[in-house]
Amino acid sequence: MVALPVLTDAFIPELPNRYSGKVRENYDLADGRRIIIATDRLSAFDRILTAIPYKGQVLTQTARHWFEETADICPNHVLAYPDPNVVIGTRLDILPVEMVVRGYLAGTTSTSVLTKYKRGERNMYGLSLPDGLRDNERLPQPILTPTSKAFDGGHDEPLSGADILAQKLLTPEQWDTVSRYALALFARGQQRAAKRGLILVDTKYEFGVDRDGRVVLADEIHTADSSRYWLADRYQAAFEAGERPPSFDKDFIRAWVAARCDPYKDPIPEIPAELVAQTSKVYIQAFETITGLTFEPDLSGRPILDRIRSNLAPYFS
Repeated sequence: MVALPVLTDAFIPELPNRYSGKVRENYDLADGRRIIIATDRLSAFDRILTAIPYKGQVLTQTARHWFEETADICPNHVLAYPDPNVVIGTRLDILPVEMVVRGYLAGTTSTSVLTKYKRGERNMYGLSLPDGLRDNERLPQPILTPTSKAFDGGHDEPLSGADILAQKLLTPEQWDTVSRYALALFARGQQRAAKRGLILVDTKYEFGVDRDGRVVLADEIHTADSSRYWLADRYQAAFEAGERPPSFDKDFIRAWVAARCDPYKDPIPEIPAELVAQTSKVYIQAFETITGLTFEPDLSGRPILDRIRSNLAPYFS
């Protein structure tokens, strides 16, 4: 099997104020711009497992598609795309609340509405859900299920609008704005996804405040990492059978690792190249299905970091 190029690190010494996240490398310029480079690192279990060819480009270009599709709804942080893996954005003060919107009773995490509902909870996130809902059933209308944004590596916690205001995480005006933006973005996402044969099930949005105090959409939007998509033509049969509707299953590696060790404590076993390549194909398929665009990989053979460095040379101090 021919090894595909991967970007595991994006250290560029000519750029200032580096901050390295789990997946993205960030550089803050003196003029208030931020350079965000999406690597191919795959993060799970609070650690880096491996790198997936083209993952960084897929996420950057999927978000680009959606930022452009939703620019009339709310301002976003994008200023330029000098490279397929890179976005130049306005530096923001990120708000400490992650806006999660859900259209279906779905999910597997402790904060998901399905997990809570199956535990017998009916009042959650300041909302009241009726009895009798089934796994993966469409909700009467999309709901906001915000969580705290853990900046220190801690766990996100469920919040209601009342909690957010009582804890002064957001001002009343900010809460009204992010609520309105999130629901409008989700409605646009569901509408566009339906035309592509997809159901946008749920997603998360991150907002920040710019120098002028405006609330601005940040990070990514409607990517396969930040959103759950189901295949529309197979949803009803799966729902009626009580099965999880088919989606872009990118969790091969997560499941493979979890079956072989305690991923929070043990060394990670070597992940087969075939599994990595399969995951890469799913990311590309997701990009093309979600956006309707053809993925264009860099086939030049040039190292990805060399290409990025060349494209970012105008930003060197």
